[in-house]
Amino acid sequence: MAPTQREREAARKRQAKADARRAAARARKQRLAGFVAIAVVVGLVGTGLVASLAGGAPGGAADAPTSAPDPALAEGRTWTATIATSVGDITVELFGAEAPQAVANFVTLAQDGFFDDTSCHRLVTSGIYVLQCGDPTGTGTGGPAWEFGPIENAPADDVYPVGTLAMARRPNDGASMGSQFFLVHQDSTIPSDAAGGYTVFGRITSGLDVVQAVADAGVVEGGIAPAMPVTIEGVETQ
Repeated sequence: MAPTQREREAARKRQAKADARRAAARARKQRLAGFVAIAVVVGLVGTGLVASLAGGAPGGAADAPTSAPDPALAEGRTWTATIATSVGDITVELFGAEAPQAVANFVTLAQDGFFDDTSCHRLVTSGIYVLQCGDPTGTGTGGPAWEFGPIENAPADDVYPVGTLAMARRPNDGASMGSQFFLVHQDSTIPSDAAGGYTVFGRITSGLDVVQAVADAGVVEGGIAPAMPVTIEGVETQ
């Protein structure tokens, strides 16, 4: 059966949206071109803490921002973001009131297309249960032109319930957050280090089954990447 006019129009809009995302990703990569990420390799550290360089890739354009966005952008309100991935959409509620700096950062990066065509590079399925994303290099060493802190809204009991959205950072450095974040696919106790816990800036409201399907597929043999590859195609915020 031939597609209807409505179906053709819907397909055209989807294609235009995908083209716009790819164009934004190309522009972002051009801004980052020629710069070296200053980083540490992400891995399980000590008792299984989530460790990441959150801001290791300086931006390239002369007029590009070099400091974290003003938290006033997110203060006093709740945001919604839809993370479109290659394996399904994940919708999250962002806690602008509780973690304004982290939310302002995430929203700004999302609106700039920073996350477009980036991979979720790390999956942990033992001890702690997280899927880590947000690195433009896909190696665990990348980030924007800035890092920020201090830690916001960390749980006092070190428990991160399933569905939690939180910022990754370097061990013992509460001011090393950038673009990398993690999604908790099973209740996790992540002990605080010298810097404290991890900034909780949102929660999954739909699409948890997408994250759990990735977790159920496990990691690649001998590595930390998900066996089911996950690419963020774009992030829409409102």
